[in-house]
Amino acid sequence: MTIRVGDKIPDVNLGVMTNAGPSVISSAKIFDGNKVALFGLPGAYTKTCSSVHLPGFVQNSDALKAKGVDRVICISVNDPWVMEAWGKDQKTENKVEMIADGALNFTKATGLELDLRAKCYGVRCKRFSMIVDDGLVTTLHFEEGDYSETSAERLLKDL
Repeated sequence: MTIRVGDKIPDVNLGVMTNAGPSVISSAKIFDGNKVALFGLPGAYTKTCSSVHLPGFVQNSDALKAKGVDRVICISVNDPWVMEAWGKDQKTENKVEMIADGALNFTKATGLELDLRAKCYGVRCKRFSMIVDDGLVTTLHFEEGDYSETSAERLLKDL
């Protein structure tokens, strides 16, 4: 079943890059006690993800935080190395945290799988955005034709 407004974020392990290298963090540690603008996308370095979706959150990070968001987080089904490199490439430092879901722990637990095996992409994450307040989903959007329904600008309207 796909996650819905009012649901609690499942407690799963996710990948992060630290100064010591790749590490694992529980989603509870990320979301509990925080108001988070979370967005997910099919893959790092892909066309729409790199040209408009992630850059929109980088550009609007301060505006989201001015409306009460503590953290802006991007999640994708890549490993921590790829997410770190993509973040550096997109200049996300101090704006958007790059979280890896390479094992699809979050994607599967929230019912957000997108099967792109026919295109040889594998199983990915559906494009989405949400506001999570202390672990509870308060706003949730899915891609409808293009990325705009899941954009930073859309979340700003919700706040």
